[in-house]
Amino acid sequence: MKGLYLVEPVVALYAFSSFLMYPLIQQYVYRRLWQELTNSTFPASDNISRCAEPSSNQSSHHEEVQRQASLFSLYSELLSTIPSMIVTLMLVAYSDRGGRKITIIMPLVGTLIYTVSLLTVSFFELNVYLIIGASLLSSLFGGLGSFLGGCFAYIADLCEDGRQKTMRMAGVDMMIGLLSGVASISTGYFLNAAGFNWPFLTSILCQILNLLYAIFVLEETVTKPQADANSADSVTQRSTLKQMICGVYEMFARASSRTRTVLALLILIFTSLSFAYFGGISLLTLYELNKPLCWSEILIGYGSALSFTVFLTSFLGVMLLTYFGVPQLAIVLIGILSIMAGMILLTFTKTTLMMFLVRLPMLLSVMPFPVLRSMMSKIISKAEQGSLFAFLSFVESLTTNTSVAVFNSVYSATVAWYPTFVFMLAAMLCLVPLIVLGVVLLVGVDVTNEEEKPEAAVTGEEDACEDVNDNEPLLK
Repeated sequence: MKGLYLVEPVVALYAFSSFLMYPLIQQYVYRRLWQELTNSTFPASDNISRCAEPSSNQSSHHEEVQRQASLFSLYSELLSTIPSMIVTLMLVAYSDRGGRKITIIMPLVGTLIYTVSLLTVSFFELNVYLIIGASLLSSLFGGLGSFLGGCFAYIADLCEDGRQKTMRMAGVDMMIGLLSGVASISTGYFLNAAGFNWPFLTSILCQILNLLYAIFVLEETVTKPQADANSADSVTQRSTLKQMICGVYEMFARASSRTRTVLALLILIFTSLSFAYFGGISLLTLYELNKPLCWSEILIGYGSALSFTVFLTSFLGVMLLTYFGVPQLAIVLIGILSIMAGMILLTFTKTTLMMFLVRLPMLLSVMPFPVLRSMMSKIISKAEQGSLFAFLSFVESLTTNTSVAVFNSVYSATVAWYPTFVFMLAAMLCLVPLIVLGVVLLVGVDVTNEEEKPEAAVTGEEDACEDVNDNEPLLK
């Protein structure tokens, strides 16, 4: 059977299966910590009565559980970040030679291991801190950074037109949001009706189906170089190692100074915005569990689903603004302002109605990410797409995981006196990408100009990794 060049089904199933369990992890850890710290069962209810008691003892329980839950997330992120980043950099850079599918399949295997571990801990009521060990083990397979890096490099292989590349990358983000929203709504009812085990098991079944599609149906876009039977092994191993070490370096070294400047500025905008946005968003569930909201699992599911609609609205925003010829930097600016507005409103949100309404100003908050990826991909040669997305995945994983750790640490320290301080911090940090974007506009860099290609910067200078480039694969 002939394979398909459609990575979108893999993204869709990955998003659904992942966000069928991710909203439950914090709730599961929260409930287990509640039981351990208070020696009582978690006061589940469909209203806010479980933290409406005015007693100081009850209030101290909530604050302590909030602190311990945020520290749990901090430890999990710290232990899994470094292995995940290293594997991401190696896998996605290697995909320029070894193929894109390995960067997609490996994270799927790691996610499956993590979910099976969650089900095991939940079913047998094992020590909750075993989840941190499972997170560390799954990070050795690359994680979300490797998966998205491989998917975006896969799309870059197939798309020649810059507009088509932007739209398809934005479409991947939209698909993540839609399926994540559907999964998030399901988790609340699933948890309320059947507990934690059945959602974890359903996620496992979806991941197995996804893995089978990625292995047997998804077609490869990279043609691996042919090698002699006698001397291929040692040469290939040396070339592969050299490619992983030198790929990202060459991406910058072979480019002109103008291209390097543009690329560095765009990466700085991308990473600083990721730090602020994902750091703030990561604490929504914990804040919703705490006073004064005290949301039930049903409300948390609806809130998560509403949060993920920003992927759909951001895709529509990119599509319409691109159609009407709005400059890409202007689209990025609108997205940054959308994030800032939402985070500022979150700082003053105290009621359930406001918590739902606060999602409205953030409807365009995801627009900058696919646009920036497309802009960077456009100024890098086709043979270096894997190196680009390896580096992007590496720095995105670094900034995102670091931001989650930092924001959880700040939340743990401020939850008793100012629980929404982290959202104000996220809004203030959005000033960094705004300033860098202003620098790009002031220097008058035209990042949409495709006349200058990175290959033009190569003028015959000796390459530190020349023997690797001699064997670069052909991209279909």
